[in-house]
Amino acid sequence: MTSLENAHVTLEPLSPSHVPELERAAADGDLWNLWFTSVPAPGGMADYVDKALLGRDAGLMRPFAIREKTTGQIAGTTRYYDIVPDPARAAIGYTWYAKRWQKSHLNTACKHLLLENAFGNLGLVAVEFHTDSYNFDSQRAIERLGAKREGVLRAHKRRPDGSLRDTVCYSVLASEWPDVDRWLRMRLQRLTA
Repeated sequence: MTSLENAHVTLEPLSPSHVPELERAAADGDLWNLWFTSVPAPGGMADYVDKALLGRDAGLMRPFAIREKTTGQIAGTTRYYDIVPDPARAAIGYTWYAKRWQKSHLNTACKHLLLENAFGNLGLVAVEFHTDSYNFDSQRAIERLGAKREGVLRAHKRRPDGSLRDTVCYSVLASEWPDVDRWLRMRLQRLTA
């Protein structure tokens, strides 16, 4: 697995060496207190990374640490997951950012890079996004990317606190990528101007 890079961000293959920086990023905003996300509590980051790497080794995930280029800091993490070979598709998720980077250009830059790689290099026919039905910020962010809402899977997964969550599903198809690409380039230009 190699790094992915654009003018704003480098997505580095996740490794145990990222744990201390990810702990610091998660502490910016006490992200583990958001009951509808899977950000690990203090002391839980090593296990979080280990599980992601087990998914990578099984061919089910491609996890990354997100390094913001102007500061050189690790801002969070993201990954491809639910990788399926035929028809070739994957989901993008497990994405979280330190509070200081939320609602900035960073999410658009990361998702553009991941989508560009998914359709241009990996040959995927579709990319999915899933989020908790109560994570309204995430839903709005996914919709701003140009993804189409597919529907809701009710009582789909357990949250970290054990409660059941409804999962809102979105997707972008390869045939939609050229328009989504243009939209994200324009959006990124506006956000960083």
